[in-house]
Amino acid sequence: MVIGKAAKYVDKADALDHVAGYCVINDVSERAFQIEMEGQWCKGKGCDNFGPVGPYLVTADQVPDPQNLKLWLDLNGDRKQDGSTATMAYGVAHLVSYLSRFFTLHPGDIISTGTPPGVGMGQKPPRFLKAGDVVTLGIEGLGEQRQDVVDDI
Repeated sequence: MVIGKAAKYVDKADALDHVAGYCVINDVSERAFQIEMEGQWCKGKGCDNFGPVGPYLVTADQVPDPQNLKLWLDLNGDRKQDGSTATMAYGVAHLVSYLSRFFTLHPGDIISTGTPPGVGMGQKPPRFLKAGDVVTLGIEGLGEQRQDVVDDI
C-alpha cells in the first residue's frame, strides 16, 4: 500500500483513510545475506534493484476490499505462489494503525505486506533464483511485473 495522508497514532477503524492506493511490489530477498551473515534480515531486502514497484498505483477508491485480492508468482512459467490477501497475517488497516504508533507515515511511504506461501527457501529442496530465471508476478486489479534475473557480480 502507499500512504496518501500522514498517519500518526491512527486507530484501526480510520487507518484505510490514510491509504492513497495499492500496487504490486516484488519483495525480493537475498537469503545469503539474511541467513549466513549476522544481524537483522532487513539487510537482505535493500540490494540494488530489489523491491520493484508498479506498474501502476491503483487508487484506494478503485479497490473495494484490499483483503480480497488474488496474487501469484510464476518462475520460468511455473506457478510457485498462489494466494490471496485474505490470508495475510495482518490486514492493511492493522498494519497502518500498528506502524503509525512507532513512526509517522507520510504521503508516498510504501508498506510492503509480504508474500503468500511458496517462497524458494521453503521448497523441498530449496530453490533460489539464478541468472536466466524469469519471474512474473501480479495482484488482481493491480497489474503484473516481470523480472529477468541476471548475475550482477
